[in-house]
Amino acid sequence: MPNQKTDSPTAALRKLRLIGMVHLPPLPGSAGYGVTPRSAARPLDAMIRHAIAEATRLARAGFDALIVENFGDAPFAASRVPPETIAAMAAVVDHVVRAVKVPVGVNVLRNDGLGALAVAAVTGAAFIRVNVLSGAYATDQGIITGNANELLARRAAVAPHVAIAADVHVKHATPISQPDLALAVEETATRAGADAIILSGSGTGKPTDLAALRRVREAAHGLPIWIGSGVTAATVRESLRAADAVIVGTALKKGGRTTAPLDRARVAAFIKAAGRT
Repeated sequence: MPNQKTDSPTAALRKLRLIGMVHLPPLPGSAGYGVTPRSAARPLDAMIRHAIAEATRLARAGFDALIVENFGDAPFAASRVPPETIAAMAAVVDHVVRAVKVPVGVNVLRNDGLGALAVAAVTGAAFIRVNVLSGAYATDQGIITGNANELLARRAAVAPHVAIAADVHVKHATPISQPDLALAVEETATRAGADAIILSGSGTGKPTDLAALRRVREAAHGLPIWIGSGVTAATVRESLRAADAVIVGTALKKGGRTTAPLDRARVAAFIKAAGRT
C-alpha cells in the first residue's frame, strides 16, 4: 500500500512555493474565439507559441510550477465547457509540459474539474485547480456546486497521480452552503478529498486576507495552503510566511493587467523579492 506521506498526490504539492500563471486567450468554443486579434488566423499555433514562451520565461526565472488556465474564455461556462475547448487546452498543455521541467497544473474555468482532469491525464500535467470542489456558491455563472465524488472516482480510474488543488470561498463567488471559512476549509480537506487548499481575495488580483488564512490553517488538517490572488513583489515575503505557496499572475503582467503579456522587469522584481536571486 502506498505511503500516504510520500507517495500521495499531496506530497508533490508540498515542495511548491512559487506558482506562475499562464493565461490563454479565447479558445475554440468560447464567445470570444475568432473575435479578437489574438484569435486570428491559425489561432491554435499562436496560442501554443504564446503559452510556451510565457511558461518558459516563468520556469527559467525561478517559478516552481505553472498553471495553464483558459482565462480568456469569459464569460465562462459554469461547469462543463465545450469539447473543442478541452481539445485545445490539451494541445496547449501538452506543448507546455514538454517545454518546461517544472510541474504544470490545469484550470478549466469556471469549474470543469473533469475537463481539467482529462487534460492532465493525457498530457502528464501534475495537478489541477478546481474552483468549487465542495459546497455551493453563487457566481456570475449562476449556482455552482462541487462534484468531489465524481471527480475523485474519475481520477482513481484514469489519472491517480494527478493532485487536486481546491479553492475555498473562491474569488468572484459567494458561499451558500458553508459561509464559515474554517468549516469550509475543513470540509474541503477532509470530506471532499483535496490535496491542497487555495484561499484568495474577492476577485482576480485582489489581495488575500492573511490573518484569515492564519486562523484557518489548523482546519486544513496538514494540507498545503496556497494563496490564490493578489500577491505582489511587495507582499510575497509576508505571504510566504503565512502560506505554503503563492499563485501569481496579474502582478507579473505589463501594467498589472491580467490580460497583458508578461513583463520581464516585473517577473525579475518578483523573483528577487521572493528571495530566489
